[in-house]
Amino acid sequence: MIGTISMAYLFSAIMFILSLGGLSSQETAKRGVWYGVTGMLIAIIATVMSASVQAYGLIATAMIIGAIIGFALARRVEMTAMPQLVALLHSFVGLAAVLIGWGSYLDPNFYYSGAEMVIHNTEIYLGIFIGAITLTGSLVAFGKLQGFISGKPLTLPARHWLNLVALIITFIILVLVVPQQPNPQSAALIIVMTAIALLLGIHLIAAIGGADMPVVVSMLNSYSGWAAAATGFMLSNDLLIVVGALVGSSGAILSYIMCKGMNRSFISVIMGGFGTDSSTASSDEEHGDVIATSIEELGETLAQADSVIIVPGFGMAVATAQGAVSDLTTTLRKQGKNVRFAIHPVAGRLPGHMNVLLAEANVPYDIVMEMDEINEDFPTTDVVLVIGANDIVNPDAIEKPNSPIAGMPVLEVWKARQCVVLKRSMATGYAGVQNPLFFKENTRMLFGDAKDSVQKLAQTLSS
Repeated sequence: MIGTISMAYLFSAIMFILSLGGLSSQETAKRGVWYGVTGMLIAIIATVMSASVQAYGLIATAMIIGAIIGFALARRVEMTAMPQLVALLHSFVGLAAVLIGWGSYLDPNFYYSGAEMVIHNTEIYLGIFIGAITLTGSLVAFGKLQGFISGKPLTLPARHWLNLVALIITFIILVLVVPQQPNPQSAALIIVMTAIALLLGIHLIAAIGGADMPVVVSMLNSYSGWAAAATGFMLSNDLLIVVGALVGSSGAILSYIMCKGMNRSFISVIMGGFGTDSSTASSDEEHGDVIATSIEELGETLAQADSVIIVPGFGMAVATAQGAVSDLTTTLRKQGKNVRFAIHPVAGRLPGHMNVLLAEANVPYDIVMEMDEINEDFPTTDVVLVIGANDIVNPDAIEKPNSPIAGMPVLEVWKARQCVVLKRSMATGYAGVQNPLFFKENTRMLFGDAKDSVQKLAQTLSS
């Protein structure tokens, strides 16, 4: 039986690796999801078959309840709320690590001595510490994304020193607790560490501005992976160690890539905005007047254009306009126009947010281009349609060194012959700064619901 379980775990680990590989591109993403589902199903069955598992009734009850909740959430949660859901799920991983850590520490069946005791206590300590930070940090991220908590960074006096003192105290407790067998004094110290870690998780994420929340979600994904790996060490579960390491390392790599895409320091983000100013500062600078356009006028402009680039943003997701955008794309391509999509690495509030929406609407993969692939083509493009995007097309990132988004790589849509922005209003983006793109001479504003506007535009072009 042990050999069978080991083989099942090995098979699951391979499935998870293939899943990550599949998720790296749109063409293979669906296959990657099924690899992951298959691996998780085999892993659950193998774990339940383990000789150490006995309370089948409780396990079955928990699995049924969890499946019902998961199914209900999957059906009800919109794509616009997916970042919040991901952050909330990360908090569950952190909570599990904390509970398993305390369970392992208090379990009288676990008795170690010498080097084994030191290793086991270290595993428990790190598991609880990382899990507690992940738990509260994820809940704060959920609150910010959902709007329960302000997106502005919490800048307490000497906040970096507070973080440093918290880390020093937890390290001192680690040194005191690790060499000892479980006892009331050590347990009290671990309670203190748990409380510090919970507060540290709150402070680290609360200190990060709303504009950086996509990076935070990715970073918390990494934390949840390391928490899972620590749980695997505590439970002596090889598969959990492998899966946790895969999630932790891939989340860290993704966070680094996103930090580069937003011109943010990776160390700055994981340390709670260390060395940075508020990322949500607003601007009251006068830029002039905007030039509004109409469906009919835009239809005529597109009819005369040969090349069109569509830049989707979070506003498209809010309006659920991806289907209408797909129909417009089909109409334009049938008329012989070169239509492509430009995707910014952090468009939306989740990595790959726009890619998923466009794939869901059956937009061909080969016309969906990343920023680095298409940015040089804007000067030779006739019309750019910016649908619900804001910060990712803000020229201040390049032109104003003192802007909160200064240095952030952006899609240079203002270089096209004409840029048309579809928005509900003149509200600022998630970074909270005004966008001078809206006031440029070659920019036109089409106000209204993006889905309704795009549908009417497609009808105008078809008639």
